[in-house]
Amino acid sequence: MLRSFLLQLSLLALVLLAPSLQAQHPFLCCDYNGGKVCIVSKDGQIEWQYDCKNPQDCWKLPNGNILFCFVSGALELTPEKKVVWEYKAPAKVEVHGCQPLPDGNVMIVECGSSRIIEVDHAGKIAKEIALVTKPEVKLHNQFRGTRKLANGHYIVCFKGEGKIVELDGDGKVLRSIAVPGDPHGAYALPDGHLLVTCGDAHKVIELDASDKVVWELNENDVPGNTLRLMAGCQRLPNGNTIFCNYLGHGHIGEQPVFFEITKDKKLVWEFRDDAKFKTVNQIMALDVPGDVTKGEVVR
Repeated sequence: MLRSFLLQLSLLALVLLAPSLQAQHPFLCCDYNGGKVCIVSKDGQIEWQYDCKNPQDCWKLPNGNILFCFVSGALELTPEKKVVWEYKAPAKVEVHGCQPLPDGNVMIVECGSSRIIEVDHAGKIAKEIALVTKPEVKLHNQFRGTRKLANGHYIVCFKGEGKIVELDGDGKVLRSIAVPGDPHGAYALPDGHLLVTCGDAHKVIELDASDKVVWELNENDVPGNTLRLMAGCQRLPNGNTIFCNYLGHGHIGEQPVFFEITKDKKLVWEFRDDAKFKTVNQIMALDVPGDVTKGEVVR
């Protein structure tokens, strides 16, 4: 009897400790250290994969194609992996963000050249905005997540300076917000707030229109999901948020690579598959309605 009970207890422990291989949503993601962009089904199976060096941002477009950027450029591929659009960055430049725009162009942010560019379907630069950062902030640490808003403004993460900057359509600085750590993402929410993932500060903050912190997620707020480097995220229509917990810098394989929580910080689901993924830094849930080119998906 005791032996049977102990066996059942051991089996229960194995179930509880097993990686979270099931997904609440089918999703598209970038695995930075794994060197791949993937579409993953709800049962955790990789259905589509493209290998590239250090992918940073990714989108599934309304036409079914996949747009993503990686260290040396950006690509739009069909589901059959045919290249329909490509941008190659200059030498000694790193690409750390991309976004499909309503006019068909693609916005890209570059470290090294210190600029935002909008590239047309022919691969030509249609618009360029110069970014000015401190001279001591070098290549890799200059910028991260950047988004163009519906009003034509840009929200830029100045990673190495610990600030979020809003620029108008001509590149004029409208506001500069000091934030903890080295911000990796700044996302405009439907209510006018700004959600900021603070990188190695191990936290996330939400700012209101006056730049006041109205919500925050701290290092140990989510059991089993110690905040490491907070990177990409997606705000869902129900108010929940999926956060990518980048596990580089010594934490690969230690815990889930991303998780979803409610506004009151309750864990909804988490995902971990150490055999397939190392460091997921961007995610897009694929069962959320909305046209990404019109900003209808908040990520």
